[in-house]
Amino acid sequence: MSLASFAELALSSPLQQTLKDLGYTAPTPIQAAAIPLVLTGRDLLAGAQTGTGKTAAFVLPILQLLMVQQTEPAATRPIRALVLVPTRELAVQVHESVLRYGKETGLTSALVYGGVSIAAQVEALRNGVDILIATPGRLLDHLRQGALSLSQLTHLVFDEADRMLDMGFMDEIKALLRQIPAERQTLLFSATCDDNLYALSKVLLRDPALIEVAPRNTTAAEIEQRVYTVDGDRKQALVEHLIKVKGYAPALIFSRTRQGADQLAQRLGKAGINALAFHGDLSQSAREKVLLEFRAGTLQALVATDVAARGLDILDLNYVINLEFPHQPEDYVHRIGRTGRAGNKGLAITLFSQDDAPLLEKVEAVLDTRLPQQWFPGFEPDLTRFEPEPRRNSRAAQKQKARKQALTSNKSGKGKH
Repeated sequence: MSLASFAELALSSPLQQTLKDLGYTAPTPIQAAAIPLVLTGRDLLAGAQTGTGKTAAFVLPILQLLMVQQTEPAATRPIRALVLVPTRELAVQVHESVLRYGKETGLTSALVYGGVSIAAQVEALRNGVDILIATPGRLLDHLRQGALSLSQLTHLVFDEADRMLDMGFMDEIKALLRQIPAERQTLLFSATCDDNLYALSKVLLRDPALIEVAPRNTTAAEIEQRVYTVDGDRKQALVEHLIKVKGYAPALIFSRTRQGADQLAQRLGKAGINALAFHGDLSQSAREKVLLEFRAGTLQALVATDVAARGLDILDLNYVINLEFPHQPEDYVHRIGRTGRAGNKGLAITLFSQDDAPLLEKVEAVLDTRLPQQWFPGFEPDLTRFEPEPRRNSRAAQKQKARKQALTSNKSGKGKH
């Protein structure tokens, strides 16, 4: 579905004016497809690439529906819409969108997540909330304490539903569903879709519409992807070179481990690069401070674990660097989706060593495409480090032979950087 402007959607005058003030003219494909369906009250399973505006695709129509239902003073209105998200960072991002789009609607919203004082959240809930954005664990804490009720909920949204499954939130989701009316509208949004998500949709959704605005698990066309083959013990040196010499900054760098993130941030700092680490070991206030610095442009590099793979929305972020491939192949899509957002161009660089071969294969299977490798001048891999050939005709031998041939044949790509 393609629309020339938001004016063609059945949104109220306050919402249309807000979109105009924000400079929004034409809806993205996911917005054009989802908004009319959500306005009809239908359940929905929607898959769209990260950075394509899927938050507005559910926030705008829910604001519209709640405005129509708005009959009581704010302080006495029950929670009517709940948006469940897997991480604190995504919760903050969604709440910011609700505030931005709903500023002229008279609707209220609140944010509930762990790592911060629960007392301040309880106070906010007492003032009346139309739309609640929450992570599952902290929401259950509030429900157990009787600080809120979901008995009159009419709209339930799972944003990044696949990530909630990956993070093991299924027990919390089941506990929450027992306190939510069966008669409701339920929306599942995600940048990646798999069989587990479809199984969940069969439990949560009733006669849902299905929207996939791009082939499943694809990356945005605006993102250029490069894979540089380099020895594992030279990866950090190459990252330093890319930022300090090539000028690839500000850059969001992903590490599989918290220790790796700390080590790389320290190395970059010693090299005169303004860099900080970002991971789950930091307190919530420390995480917010680091993100504030990165968004303000005072950091040249943010070295993060996959806690930043979702919910980090920085429009002018041009560079993402993967120190290695993620354990969960779907997270590759989310990692590189931090760049190339809202139609902007982006460059995603992944550093590949021999130990990464199994993870590379999984990512390529998810993407259903090959990620060609090349060498970066001055950081060419030492092919003598490769293990001896396994026994002839074995599957491992065939894979290793193909890998070596790929490395050698891509030597011609040395200058492409």
